[in-house]
Amino acid sequence: MIVITGSKGFIGQNFLKYLLEYSNEEIVTVGEKDAWDWIGLFNDWDRVSLIIHQGAISDTTETDVDKLHRMNVWFSIELLEKAIQYQIPVKFASSASVYGNQEGIVNPLNYYAITKLQMDYYIHDHMEEFSSIQSFRYFNVYGDGEDHKGDQASPVHKFTKQIKETGKLKLFEGSDKFLRDFIWVGDIVETVLNNDKPSGIYDLGTSNPTSFQTVGELIAEKYNGEIEYIPFPEHLKGKYQTYTCAKKEWDHKFISVKEYLRLSPCESLHQSVV
Repeated sequence: MIVITGSKGFIGQNFLKYLLEYSNEEIVTVGEKDAWDWIGLFNDWDRVSLIIHQGAISDTTETDVDKLHRMNVWFSIELLEKAIQYQIPVKFASSASVYGNQEGIVNPLNYYAITKLQMDYYIHDHMEEFSSIQSFRYFNVYGDGEDHKGDQASPVHKFTKQIKETGKLKLFEGSDKFLRDFIWVGDIVETVLNNDKPSGIYDLGTSNPTSFQTVGELIAEKYNGEIEYIPFPEHLKGKYQTYTCAKKEWDHKFISVKEYLRLSPCESLHQSVV
């Protein structure tokens, strides 16, 4: 039996889709709204072979600290304690937001990032107690299933949506200086589920940052649209990652944004699971 939390979220949906097609195990899905009720009632821990913990409040602009800690920290600790007790392997979704603008040095810029860093510290301190645990600091994930994310969707999704609806996409002024390590969600699923690394805390990105300007130009070219430049929002100043780049830790051929945009959704999904 495999337990997957956050199964209705963007990344969780992609894990679930993969498992439904390629795993013969029973799958138990856990959503944010019923997470606490579920963990209080579930009693089949001895049948669980893997926990894929993707569930979290992922809004980087959320300022309700109690709400963030209740789900991202306290529920996570409750779940991981079950994993320790029953010696269940864990795949945990951390975040590259823990680095802020300091490459390779933790310096979280928002409350969400702080909760992810707290959990990485917890995992580090208890690592020897698990049968196996891997925490993945996801970089800037994009791909199928982002429709519900609104303003928290990736630039790849937002720019595409804007240009399809209006013929234009909006870029912050100075976007040539904002570089992110964009990683396709199919590569996330493939790497997380099919690696033989030991327990640890790992960066998961392509290690090849791309500027927002380049992403915007690629999408504008694909859909024959225009780019409109807008001022950088005041509320994001000092809380916005201007550069992200994962450490090179994976022997995997990651798909670039340019390659992704050349594929249809069906083609890109097929490549993620072969």
